[in-house]
Order: sequence, then C-alpha cells, then structure tokens
Amino acid sequence: MSTGNSMSTGSMLTSAKIVIAGGFGVGKTTCVGSISEIAPINTEAWMTAASEPVDRLDPGIDKTTTTVAMDFGRLTIGSDLVLYLFGTPGQARFWQMWDDLCRGAVGALVLADTRHLESSFAAVNYFEQDSDLPFVVALNLFDGVLTHDLEEVREALALSPNVPLITCDARDSSSVARALMTVVEHTMKRAAGSTTGGSPPGVLTAR
Repeated sequence: MSTGNSMSTGSMLTSAKIVIAGGFGVGKTTCVGSISEIAPINTEAWMTAASEPVDRLDPGIDKTTTTVAMDFGRLTIGSDLVLYLFGTPGQARFWQMWDDLCRGAVGALVLADTRHLESSFAAVNYFEQDSDLPFVVALNLFDGVLTHDLEEVREALALSPNVPLITCDARDSSSVARALMTVVEHTMKRAAGSTTGGSPPGVLTAR
C-alpha cells in the first residue's frame, strides 16, 4: 500500500495492488481488460503446435494466445482508492513468477472455470498453503451460466470455509468491480480481526 497527495476533497489517495490469478484459460486477461480504465498491458504470446507439449490446446477452448509474464490494469474506486491489477500467467511453466507478482499485494482474486475445475486446484493450493495473502475465489460465468452449485464447487476445491466463494462474469466490468470490492472487503475484515497489533506490509487498512 502506498499513499499519494491529498485529493481536492481533503481525503488521501490510497493505492492497492490486487492479483488476478487462476489456471490456464479461466479469463484473467479478459477480467483485467474489461475493468481497466487505462489500456491494459498484456504479455500475450501465440500458442503454436510447437508449444503443444506444454500448453493445453483443447479443441473446446477458443484460445490462441497465453500470458507469458503478466497482465496489468488500473481501476479507480471512489475518490480515495486506486487498484492496480496484476494478472498472473496461467501456465505451470510460469508459476515461479507468482511470488514476485504477489509481493506487496493486499489480496487476490482467483478465477475458476467449472468446465475445467482441475485447472484451479494449483492456484487455490498456492494461496492456501504457500501464501498468506487474503484471497477470494470467483467462478467465471462462461456464457453467463452457473453450471454447479457454489457449495458443490467449494467442496470440490476443498476450499476453507473462511474463503469467500462468489460468481463473476469476466466480460462484465460491473461484475468484475463487485468481485474486486469483495477482495478489498475481505482483506479489510481479515486485517481488522488480526491479533498481531498491526497490519502486515501491503494490507489495506480502513480509515
């Protein structure tokens, strides 16, 4: 978290970094692109037959590129909060970058696709076992349809009860905005409930 100059209303501008994570093809690039108020920065590379041994080329997925570093976008929330969005690469060969992308973040939004739920296991496991970053899991509503009950998905992902599980349409900016605010609220609630006597670095605090 960092602070900037005072706004005209006298409030302080707070910036916060949020990570958009998930497996391959779950909609991370679409999510960042649909909500960013600036032209998003994408590091997309074409998938070719030569990459087939390491990149999934399922016939049922209309996807010809893959993120090889990160996606970046920005969103202003109200008059005193700016969110900087960092989308992670989904391919397993780029997972070593996740630690760097999560450094300094206040929370993460983990996207999941119920049509390929197995691709979300590694992302959920990362945030539950290898990171102390607060996170929210959002089922991306491909074709606008929720194909499985939320509690069934929670059980399938072995998701802890204290992790929020919501739905989100990555193509819809208002839906993405609500999901991001859920991440911010979850982070603030966890910080408020901390018994350490202070918030850890990068945690957004309520004023």
